[in-house]
Amino acid sequence: MSDGVKHKRSKVSALAADGVLNPAPEKVGDPRFQENGFFDPRDIVQVKYEMLRRVSVDKMSVTEVSDEYGVSRPTFYQAKADFEDAGLAGLVPRKRGPRGPHKIQGDVLAFLKAQVEPGEPIRARALANQLRTEFGLDIHPRTIERALGVKKTA
Repeated sequence: MSDGVKHKRSKVSALAADGVLNPAPEKVGDPRFQENGFFDPRDIVQVKYEMLRRVSVDKMSVTEVSDEYGVSRPTFYQAKADFEDAGLAGLVPRKRGPRGPHKIQGDVLAFLKAQVEPGEPIRARALANQLRTEFGLDIHPRTIERALGVKKTA
């Protein structure tokens, strides 16, 4: 196996490990990314940066760039806002939204734990109704099960 092939595989592994592997590199239509040189369509940070550069420096339209890079216009504008807020680090994909339970905390979690008998099955639907009555919260039964650490069965 040649060093070039080893290098390509290790780069893909590194990109995946860092969470920056482009899930759709085949959608990148910019010829620079097709030449297998410096530009790598598998590197999502590089793709987003070059996409932003094409609009701000090369004066291409957002629609043209979105089509060429295989992304929607809202995705372009989100990348632009992320870059303006945090620079290159803003282009690294991250999970958006809550980072943990946000409806079931403190008093609500204590209430749920007090209702559950050890060794007995959890009645999540009944608990959801109790939460609606006691706290005015509309919480899905599966959310209650996750908060109490119940594994989902297939």
